[in-house]
Amino acid sequence: MSPSDYLFLFVGMGLVTYLPRALPLIYLTHKKMPQWLVDWLEYIPVAVLAALLAPILFIDTTSAAITYGKLEFLVAIPTLIFAVKTRSLGGTVLVGMFLYWLAGIFL
Repeated sequence: MSPSDYLFLFVGMGLVTYLPRALPLIYLTHKKMPQWLVDWLEYIPVAVLAALLAPILFIDTTSAAITYGKLEFLVAIPTLIFAVKTRSLGGTVLVGMFLYWLAGIFL
């Protein structure tokens, strides 16, 4: 591949990444959305996070079975309690990492 091909590839990947995010933002900036849509859109981050975490917490990769005894799930419970009580993102990350490390040693 020539340097111009790499440049074309780089610009193309940037457009494919940027345009789907920028166009709705530009289009919807001055539009009044219905309240039911605004309320519905608030659930998207929670749904995405749940979709990302559920396989890690509940699915055993060796047998592809749902299990509630995975180390990640056992660590997630006290980490979630800490997060709800303190509402500290940095503290939650540190507590989760520490508990995962500690559980890896003892379990």
